Amino acid sequence: MNTNFLSLTVELLIGFFALLVMTKILGKTQITQLSPFDFISALVLGELVGNAIYDDEIGLQYVLYAIVFWGVLIFAIEMVTQKFRGSRSFLEDKPALVIAEGKIQYEELKKNKLDLNQLHHLLREKDVFSVREVAYGVLETNGSVSVLKKQPVDTPKNSDLQVPAKPVFLPITLILDGEIIEESLRKLEKEKSWLTDELFRRGIPGPSSVLFAEWLEGEGFEIQTY
Repeated sequence: MNTNFLSLTVELLIGFFALLVMTKILGKTQITQLSPFDFISALVLGELVGNAIYDDEIGLQYVLYAIVFWGVLIFAIEMVTQKFRGSRSFLEDKPALVIAEGKIQYEELKKNKLDLNQLHHLLREKDVFSVREVAYGVLETNGSVSVLKKQPVDTPKNSDLQVPAKPVFLPITLILDGEIIEESLRKLEKEKSWLTDELFRRGIPGPSSVLFAEWLEGEGFEIQTY
C-alpha cells in the first residue's frame, strides 16, 4: 500500500510539473483566449495525465512522451497560424460580425450556432442591456462578444471632456491577509517601519489587523481592516 501511495505521489508531481512547463512554453493564450482548438488541447492534456495516475498498465514515460508530443503539435500549429494568415480561419476560427450598424446579423448567428438568448446574455456581460445601444458587435473566437456602442450611449473619453492629462500609476499592494509584502516595499524603497508608522497613525495596531492595504502615487493609502 505504501508503495502505491509513493508511486501515485511521484506520478502526480511529475504530471503537475509537466503540464506547468507545457503551459509556460505554449503561453497564456491557452488560458485567456480559449478557442475550440485550445479547449480540445486542454482536455487531451488533462486526460493524458489522468491515464498515468489511474491506469497501472500505462507507464509514466509513455504519458510524458504523449504530453511533449501533443505540446509540440500545438506549438507547431501556433507557428503555422502566425506565418500563414490563410490558415487562421481554419485552425483558430475567425471573429464574426453579429451586429452591424445596429442590426442583428441573423445569418451570422445561425452560422455560429448562437441564438438570441445567448447573444443577449453575452451583451449583458458587457453591461449592455439592449441591442439598441449597440452599433457593432463582434463574436470573438473565444466565445465572448466585443461591443462598439452607439455614440449617444457611449462613455465619453477624457479627451472628449477636455480633462487635462495626468500621469497614470499602478497601485502597489503592501499588505494582504495580514502579511506585509516585502517586494512591494522594495519597489517603493521604503522600510517596514514606514508602513507600521502609517498604520499606527490611523489607529491600527499592526499589519495582522489589516485585510488589504495598497499605495497609489498621488492618492496615498487605501486600507481595509478585518
